[in-house]
Amino acid sequence: MGKLIAFNMISLDGFFEGKNKELDWHRVDPEFNDFALEQLNSADTLVFGRATYELMSSYWPTKEAIKGDPLIAEKMNSLSKIVFSKTIDKTNWQNTRFFRDNIEEIIKKQKAGSDKNILVLGSANLSETLIQLNLIDEYRMMIAPVVLGQGHTLFSGIKNRMALKLKTVKAFKSGNLLLQYIPDSRA
Repeated sequence: MGKLIAFNMISLDGFFEGKNKELDWHRVDPEFNDFALEQLNSADTLVFGRATYELMSSYWPTKEAIKGDPLIAEKMNSLSKIVFSKTIDKTNWQNTRFFRDNIEEIIKKQKAGSDKNILVLGSANLSETLIQLNLIDEYRMMIAPVVLGQGHTLFSGIKNRMALKLKTVKAFKSGNLLLQYIPDSRA
């Protein structure tokens, strides 16, 4: 059975994007790319909400991405993609399926039919829904060594306490810090 893993990069003060949705503060270097490729190699499916999907699909299939980051681009382009959106349902990005509703049913079916990981990349609004449906098996938070002061927090829509258990910590030379958590049912 596949695990649903939510990955997001956040600032030290807890923002996943700046006030104007900027992401220029992400620390991406060869060590980060090695991690990203390892994470993508462990998966067979990517899951996106509309906004993150539009951002990803406007970059990864381009000649610039393929030339500048060929290994990551190959994985991003070849993996199966599930997109939850009420406004878009067409794309030129290969291996993409769109769904409007039935998030719980679709994710449970995907998990049951997979022996690899299913990655939710970014997609804060969708992640809130997945959290409320108790579908996320692991949280991977990459903390960038930057304080934004303003922006949008990752868990702003979560109203109930959620206990997590630390699985691993990995420090990167760039100052990035990867924290991996699993839900803690004992709490």
